[in-house]
Amino acid sequence: MKNQSILTCMFLIKILCIHGGAAPNPFGILVAENSREAEPTNYLNATAAEKDPDSIVQMVQRSIDNSTRRRELGYLSCGTGNPIDDCWRCDPNWQRHRKRLADCAIGFGRHAKGGKRGKIYVVTDHNDYDAVTPRPGTLRHAVIQTEPLWIIFKGDMVIQLKEELIMNSFKTIDGRGVNVHIAKGPCITIQRVRNIIIHGIHVHDCKPAGNAMVRDSPTHFGWRTMCDGDGISMFGGSHIWVDHVSLSNCADGLIDAIMGSTAITISNSYFSHHNEVMLLGHRDSYTPDVKMQVTIAFNHFGEGLIQRMPRCRHGYFHVVNNDYSHWEMYAIGGSANPTINSQGNRFMAPANRFAKEVTKRVNPNKDEWKQWNWRSDGDLMLNGAYFTPSGAVASSAYAKASSMAARSSTHVGPLTQDAGVLNCKTGARC
Repeated sequence: MKNQSILTCMFLIKILCIHGGAAPNPFGILVAENSREAEPTNYLNATAAEKDPDSIVQMVQRSIDNSTRRRELGYLSCGTGNPIDDCWRCDPNWQRHRKRLADCAIGFGRHAKGGKRGKIYVVTDHNDYDAVTPRPGTLRHAVIQTEPLWIIFKGDMVIQLKEELIMNSFKTIDGRGVNVHIAKGPCITIQRVRNIIIHGIHVHDCKPAGNAMVRDSPTHFGWRTMCDGDGISMFGGSHIWVDHVSLSNCADGLIDAIMGSTAITISNSYFSHHNEVMLLGHRDSYTPDVKMQVTIAFNHFGEGLIQRMPRCRHGYFHVVNNDYSHWEMYAIGGSANPTINSQGNRFMAPANRFAKEVTKRVNPNKDEWKQWNWRSDGDLMLNGAYFTPSGAVASSAYAKASSMAARSSTHVGPLTQDAGVLNCKTGARC
């Protein structure tokens, strides 16, 4: 018993001594930290397409088992069984250990390290004065820099951009501890860059803009045609993680990933009040999207949604442990032979008896789409919801669309209860 107590104490000390640098100076722009965490030697060169999905499943299953076991043993009273949240939210000093978040990603986007190896950049100014010569202290100035940066905010802000925010590689946008909205203008573009983390911000009421010069690095700016008004647009990007973001009411999609984007995880986010929610794949004729791999996990698809949660083309899509409480047309759709692996989700159909089906093939030729690999494995169907499967039944057919171990659909409630932006307070568990 004594040995067990000693081990327990050692475990708790390890949790409280999470690695990280010094607390950021909220009044600075760039804050150098006392130390940098060691990186896996291969993460910069990780391939975009996951070649060993079994290793991901085993890794995430261990994470889920560990978080569940800690909760059952009473070590972490805030544990939910959500492997992402249990990785960092139980630490009352999360604000001093912000970069620990970069070690918590799962699924196909798990190699996204964002600005973990860089300094902390504090955004002090909500304005977007000039898209070509952004001022220091603004979000635009932060995201275009060449070096890795972990971007945080001095205080609550509503940022209304004049032109789309074009991010450079190795950046984290971290809104924890404050209330940050990117709204009422063009929003975020992740174009041909990698290693991006977006966490803890509101993105809504995004609008088209363009036919203007916009800077995308300290040494380059160029002419941008009109953007569509997406909330977050991924164009040829890789190793991207969107977590605990609240998105609603944009001119086009809330999240679009096209033109060969891959190695993406969209998790713990809240989607509401929108028509075409999420597009994954450029067009039926754009075959390079066949390498696309996207994990959609622990999200809540909420009130006021109509369709595309997501709408997929080509590629491999793991839709796992999400809560679908609203749709008006359908939830998951696709064309051009995507592989869709739906596991452990909760689908609540609308009252409309003509909209009970979860799935939609955007192709009237049944002889063609019946060969597509779409399966429902352990999903909970409520209020008459039903999923129309097709293609192979064997699990081996879904290997490239398997990125994590699904929990039972009966756990979807606690797994997704905190989807969207969290209310994190300094000095307390988040």
